[in-house]
Amino acid sequence: MFDDVSSSALRVAVTGLAARQSAIANNIANIETPGYKARKVEFEEALRGAVAKGLSPLGVAPQTRDSLEPTRLNGSNVNLDEETLSHIDTTMRYQLTLRALDTKYSMLRDAIKGA
Repeated sequence: MFDDVSSSALRVAVTGLAARQSAIANNIANIETPGYKARKVEFEEALRGAVAKGLSPLGVAPQTRDSLEPTRLNGSNVNLDEETLSHIDTTMRYQLTLRALDTKYSMLRDAIKGA
């Protein structure tokens, strides 16, 4: 009941978005660290592919890679504007995903209660 495709995909999305928020926070914290390479977290394409192929979304894990953005004078390639926009986008997606999970579990709770 809790391992259906939509629930599993939503749980993987929450995990991936949380990992992205952590990477964004680290990127911003290290904006002035000489030689620091910004980290990017990706999972959406793998999640989309797993669902499309009928595979379990639970096999999808967030992948972290170094950003290929150009470096600044100190060797860091953190772009504060990009990180800020990514933070806002990720926060909104995270909230939407949690709301979808909450709605799904509320419907299950109501069905169990017989409401």
